[in-house]
Amino acid sequence: MSIPNEALQKLVQEIETQAVTAQREINVVRAAVASKQRDVRMLELTSTEVKQLSNDTKVYEGVGKMFMFTPIDKVQTRLSSETAELKSDISNLNKKLHYLETTHKNSREHIDQIFKSTGR
Repeated sequence: MSIPNEALQKLVQEIETQAVTAQREINVVRAAVASKQRDVRMLELTSTEVKQLSNDTKVYEGVGKMFMFTPIDKVQTRLSSETAELKSDISNLNKKLHYLETTHKNSREHIDQIFKSTGR
């Protein structure tokens, strides 16, 4: 029982579209992971610098076009919470990346299998 040529061609086009879409999303997710990893490194560096300061040092945070005094413990808390949130985002993005890579790989394998089975 063979599948008609038009149906095979349509099936291959659909699988190819899925593979191309997955590849595009893989590139977007990889860029997002790299960006968030840079942000984590920057926050960790800032946190280590703030930890080295004495408790009586005045720390100011930028708010729009001005700076506001913020106690060091609040700065540390904010930095650690932002770092934890970014690490969680990176973990979720890595799961999405794994799913997309699997989807792309499976799509390619299905296309190859179709071509091998039809003898093209």
